[in-house]
Amino acid sequence: MLDDGRKLCMECLDSAIMDSNECQPLYIDIQEFYEGLNMRVEQKVPLLLVERQALNEAMDVEKYGHHHVPETRGLCLSEEQTVSTSGNPAIDMRAEPYRLTRHCDVTAILILYGLPRLLTGSILAHEMMHAWLRLRGYRTLSQDVEEGICQVMAHMWLESQIESLSCRNNSGSNSSSNYGGYERKLGDFFKHQIESDTSPVYGNGYRAGKMAVLKYGLQGTLEHIGMTGTFPY
Repeated sequence: MLDDGRKLCMECLDSAIMDSNECQPLYIDIQEFYEGLNMRVEQKVPLLLVERQALNEAMDVEKYGHHHVPETRGLCLSEEQTVSTSGNPAIDMRAEPYRLTRHCDVTAILILYGLPRLLTGSILAHEMMHAWLRLRGYRTLSQDVEEGICQVMAHMWLESQIESLSCRNNSGSNSSSNYGGYERKLGDFFKHQIESDTSPVYGNGYRAGKMAVLKYGLQGTLEHIGMTGTFPY
């Protein structure tokens, strides 16, 4: 049993990620997953595994861009600044109006500690997409579009992991194949949770995003979201 009362079975405990240092290899894996999609997250974003109370307290402060759900398991923290700029009077003597430009920094990604590796990774892939959207200037999206495309990324990462586990199992020992088979089933379960979610924001948002990506590709979908704030149909 974990400190906050959550219970883990022995199989989940084997792959549970308990602290931030232990999560770094998984974080690097997901960064490489994004880079492979030509979606490098340029800023170095700190990753912290935290207790449920710390996550809930951060959620109360961070209102922007997150739809409240009964249990929060991940959070992307960001700060937005509005900077005024004007022309250089030494170069241009004409009156130059001030221009307001917005700059967003992602300050941290928080993930609930003690979750199985594949669940931790899918949450991290989701929150990394929030970070990517912030840093690329996608800041006025409706909740179903933003959470939907983040769920698409979580689902895509799970698919990549399940495929990798299948390849490994075909060439591994019996003991590793047995555990890999269990982890693959766990990954299928987490995928099914995303696919069958009935909530208007996460569930319907995911399904609309998935349809768009299947029809127009990921980059085409992101370009359309950037121009219109909606999924292409």
